[in-house]
Amino acid sequence: MKLPELKIGPHVAKIPIIQGGMAIRISTARLAAAVAEQGGIGLIAASGMTFDELRYEIRLARSLTKGIVGINIMVAARQFAGIVKTAIEEGIDLVVAGAGFSRDMFGIGKESGTPIVPIVSSVKLAKISQALGASAIIVEGKEAGGHLGTDQPMKTLIPDIKKAVKIPVIGAGGVMSGQDIVDVLKLGADGVQMGTRFAASEESNAAPALKEFYLKAKSEDVVLIKSPVGLPGRAVRNPFAEKIMGGATPIDACDACLKHCAKNFCIIKALIRAQQGDVETGLVFTGEYIHKIEEILSVKEIFARLLNEVEAIN
Repeated sequence: MKLPELKIGPHVAKIPIIQGGMAIRISTARLAAAVAEQGGIGLIAASGMTFDELRYEIRLARSLTKGIVGINIMVAARQFAGIVKTAIEEGIDLVVAGAGFSRDMFGIGKESGTPIVPIVSSVKLAKISQALGASAIIVEGKEAGGHLGTDQPMKTLIPDIKKAVKIPVIGAGGVMSGQDIVDVLKLGADGVQMGTRFAASEESNAAPALKEFYLKAKSEDVVLIKSPVGLPGRAVRNPFAEKIMGGATPIDACDACLKHCAKNFCIIKALIRAQQGDVETGLVFTGEYIHKIEEILSVKEIFARLLNEVEAIN
């Protein structure tokens, strides 16, 4: 089988794979550019970045590839609008937005002609997105890592959503292999988004200790936690995850980084600790099938293996 191209707005990806935007600072310029170089769409995770840091990452990615590079940003972030505008000023190719829904972002994108791609988990939000001017939608199922908007598997969501809209539909959540990609495309999706597989890549900005932690994770280690954002989040069980599942952990200082925060723990600081390699007191977000990853590979090798697996399917 040969994979189709993926068109989002004026951009055409030779390979219909979007690399998930993993914050805080897991997917930065190096990872996004490596994915773009292979013909996919690379995303810089902008949540938790300052405007200047985001500018630096976008410029660095541009110096590393002529491929398609976007950002992923949490709608729940207080600086959401500023991050989107900063990325657009830097000429970003597209904006992917999750952990909430914003009507305002479509107007911002329309002014500059920048494709806006919301992450949705229902027919209703898919239709609203299309009506507001979305260039594509990412349909995320319960298998995904990080913040979740549904308890339904991605493969049950895709067919109904695909029937309801005319814009490209990208399946996300639990996509790990070439077979997974083919299965999602057969359901009617135009492409896939893969996060966890790229979190455990050589170009991922996760600390070596975090990558080792990914490799050791078993299926029974994957848990759901209640995020301060107001959504459930999928993470790997560790002492910190067990602590927050048992109750709130004290916040010593608040940077007011979210529009609305339950303050049961500081998610930004917990994610930063994990990214820096503290797998005891950090929050390690992950997809449901982290246990399927057995080795840390380069992005180039991951693409090569995925394409070989796809080609082997009749």
